[in-house]
Amino acid sequence: MRKLLDGIYDSAAALAALFMVGLLVMVLLSIVSRQLSFYVPGTDAYAGYLMAASGFLALAYTLKRGEHIRVTLLINALKGRWRKALEVWALALATFLALLFAVYSCKLAWQSRTYNDISTGSDATPLWIPQLAMAFGAVILLIAFIDELVMEIRGRRVTAASGEALRNE
Repeated sequence: MRKLLDGIYDSAAALAALFMVGLLVMVLLSIVSRQLSFYVPGTDAYAGYLMAASGFLALAYTLKRGEHIRVTLLINALKGRWRKALEVWALALATFLALLFAVYSCKLAWQSRTYNDISTGSDATPLWIPQLAMAFGAVILLIAFIDELVMEIRGRRVTAASGEALRNE
């Protein structure tokens, strides 16, 4: 099960990286097209869609690698069962919020598909297509929080420390 979950997180991160490359292509295409005086419709909108997709798809991967911002002042002051209780409470709350986020992201994409919502730009993209990446990323984030919560309750959670904290001066 661990291999499957890690594979899901890694695959979502790889897809996020691919979308980031797509974002670069869209920005470069926009710059070059303006310099050469021709118009490519939708480059700004697609750049935005790709940026959102890469951000949402990378959420679970960054959570599992300990790269999300955490306020550790209180948790570092606690020891033993109080610390574990606070960790479980925080992860349970985060899991609940991720659940709401996933449900409403999926609902938004579904409604956009049902009502045939399209973007207001010249590209007229059906909005459910870029919203799928947000919903997909939110669902994977929910899975990652459930994973973290279960591992914390079982006492098997290894908190990955971000390397950024080590470089503070």
